[in-house]
Amino acid sequence: MQSRRVVTGHDKHGKSVIVSAEPIEQNKAKHMPGFASKLVWATAPDCAVPDTAEAWRAGEKSFHPEPNGSRLLLVSFPPDAVAMSPSFDPVAAGNEQLTLSPGIAERFEPDNPGMHFTDSVDYAIVLDGEIWLEVDDGKEIHLKPHDIIVQNGTRHAWRNKTDRPTTMAFVLIGARRK
Repeated sequence: MQSRRVVTGHDKHGKSVIVSAEPIEQNKAKHMPGFASKLVWATAPDCAVPDTAEAWRAGEKSFHPEPNGSRLLLVSFPPDAVAMSPSFDPVAAGNEQLTLSPGIAERFEPDNPGMHFTDSVDYAIVLDGEIWLEVDDGKEIHLKPHDIIVQNGTRHAWRNKTDRPTTMAFVLIGARRK
């Protein structure tokens, strides 16, 4: 799926302008064919309205936001069968994820593939394909295009039981645990 990031801002007279419109090139995994992710936008905890298309890049070091910061991600999940292939190398895929999804990849559990949690409130939207959300008790819910998920810092995994990729958009808002 090809998307564009269109950024608005203000000119020196305070009028709204289009600051940039550019393709969003997703980071495509070699060791997990079909997986792709891209940080689309980031805000700092002391968020101010940015006037440049590059202002968001300060948050690019981590896909996981600090409390009160935010992240907008596009993620494509390959079918689960990719990880079950005899040629799949979980160590190489894990190391690659540390580069492709910094700040999130470190949160995945090595003994329970796919399970993780974030210190954030996440809004997720299924854009294309189907996916299952799994939570702690093993319960799963089947999600289809346009379904919206509000993920409140819970331990979970995304399972693609189909034979084609699923693309989702995520907005992560950094939060503190009580």
